Amino acid sequence: MKVYGVVGWKNTGKTGLVERLVHEITGRGLTVSTLKHAHHTFDVDQPGRDSHRHRVAGAQEVLLSSGKRWALMHELRGAPEPGMQALLARLSPVDLVLVEGYKREGHAKIETHRAEVGQDLIARDDSTVRAVASDTAITLDRPVFNLDDTAGIADFILAEVGL
Repeated sequence: MKVYGVVGWKNTGKTGLVERLVHEITGRGLTVSTLKHAHHTFDVDQPGRDSHRHRVAGAQEVLLSSGKRWALMHELRGAPEPGMQALLARLSPVDLVLVEGYKREGHAKIETHRAEVGQDLIARDDSTVRAVASDTAITLDRPVFNLDDTAGIADFILAEVGL
């Protein structure tokens, strides 16, 4: 599987770009999965639901299945968070995995940037950031795309990974 990342500071458009890229790239006939890193406690389950009750009772993993989808929830219960590569190994094979977050990992990435957020570019100090998608013009030693140029960004990523 080919892997490409989308990184950036909070509120710079990472999730929106990933969403648009998934739509664009799957529309071209390729299969895509995503891996999203969360820096905070999150829950995909809801209190009161049977699966939530199983987790709260102490189950290490809860696999929820229906005729439409299945979801596996794994509780770390004090164990260290698995690394990106270990998580990628759990995914079924696809043409491309888009990774949102994991900015410190060594895979190739595109950075999202919004001037109003006021953060410095990650790309200036990180050679794994191969391009920037921004809402403002930037002078940089690598490609800079308009944040809304989904097709152009998709072309760039697909060329980068050889698809």
